[in-house]
Amino acid sequence: MRFLNDVQPAYDLTYDDVFMVPSRSAVGSRQAVDLRAPDGTGTTIPLVVANMTAIAGRRMAETVARRGGLVVIPQDIPLDVVADVIAYVKARHLVLDTPITLAPSQTVADALALLPKRAHGAGVVVEDGRPVGVVTESDLTGVDRFTQLSQVMSTDLLLLDAAIDPREAFNRLEDAHRKLAPAVDADGRLAGILTRTAALRATLYEPAVDDQGRLRIAAAVGINGDVAGKAKQLLDAGADTLVVDTAHGHQESMLSAVRAVRGLDPRVPIVAGNVVSADGVRDLVAAGADIIKVGVGPGAMCTTRMMTGVGRPQFSAVLECAAEARRHGRHVWADGGVRHPRDVAMALAAGASNVMIGSWFAGTYESPGDLQQSADGRLYKESFGMASARAVRNRTSEESAYDRARKALFEEGISTSRMFLDPVRPGVEDLIDSIVAGVRSSCTYAGAGSLAEFADRAVVGVQSAAGYAEGKPLHASWQ
Repeated sequence: MRFLNDVQPAYDLTYDDVFMVPSRSAVGSRQAVDLRAPDGTGTTIPLVVANMTAIAGRRMAETVARRGGLVVIPQDIPLDVVADVIAYVKARHLVLDTPITLAPSQTVADALALLPKRAHGAGVVVEDGRPVGVVTESDLTGVDRFTQLSQVMSTDLLLLDAAIDPREAFNRLEDAHRKLAPAVDADGRLAGILTRTAALRATLYEPAVDDQGRLRIAAAVGINGDVAGKAKQLLDAGADTLVVDTAHGHQESMLSAVRAVRGLDPRVPIVAGNVVSADGVRDLVAAGADIIKVGVGPGAMCTTRMMTGVGRPQFSAVLECAAEARRHGRHVWADGGVRHPRDVAMALAAGASNVMIGSWFAGTYESPGDLQQSADGRLYKESFGMASARAVRNRTSEESAYDRARKALFEEGISTSRMFLDPVRPGVEDLIDSIVAGVRSSCTYAGAGSLAEFADRAVVGVQSAAGYAEGKPLHASWQ
């Protein structure tokens, strides 16, 4: 990447401060751009879901991996639960979504409680493992909540073969005027569910899979306690990437933790952070990190900068850290501060191999929280920062009352925030579509056929606040 007219700004920059200039391009199609990350994580799109309890769970992990990204399970989840989540994700189908299953004797209330857990918005009614009906929210509207599903389910089923080619599945659904259909194995037992849009996506995205063809998933470990022991359990459980994580990554405890994990000689990438300087990158690389996580304070749930004054504008932090990592043959993840597809593109232009997203994905069907409704009828989920009082309370539940009370006095971060679902893009895959479309277009504007070429060819300029505002679309007339 170079700055427009080779003018290096004298101050640090956020994503809002920069823009990209088009370059001569021989890339004929957005789909011709290769978005595989070169950092060994196996992602086929450069997106990693941050290890936040309100965002990164098993539904998020399977859905994002199916589209080529990676989810990091948080470090404050009990290790046996993390092992179960990893096993669950590894067992998921690469094309079919995991269905919500219900029995014919269950009620409308049971179905309504479960349908918001999946973006496809349908439940499959099964008997002896075989689908006998489908229920959607429209089937349940205006129906008494105690009515059994056998009385309201749709029984005119289109059944797909679990091994069907996605394009053929799309055509069959289109021809039958169906939005979705259950998929069954050779014995007629339910194997999954497939929507028209999911079938289409399966032709456009490549799943992030391990060497056994299973979906990838990452897991985080903190820097306190028996770090090596916890990391070994995560490796034994099948984690594909280990993230050694703390807010202040340039400290002795972090360096010791990374050395301990490296001492296990894992066959997976080690990610460590967070830092915002070349010095931090050098020290973490020397300790054994393969990938450095960059970002202090840019996240939507983070109050670190306002509480402490510590942090750095994210674009400049990624730019400096990525340049230092390249000198050592390593990579960086840009962690935090992305709110639009353009921000992801700017992080990649600055040299990040993957971009971590947190709060942006909190307001989706796939995040772990329960779907709630505001007074004006808008759907939302609650999100919270990982250094907030709420997170600290969860993380220290087994400590003494005194220790918990003492730590609660010094929390940072937002404990409760409403993340509203976008009615147009309520699922995480909808947001991924938007982000990937933007990033692919950015690469074609730069004349780049891969992420490595993009980071090399991008020409970036600095803009005023008015310049940034000029680029925003207007959803209503300005007259």
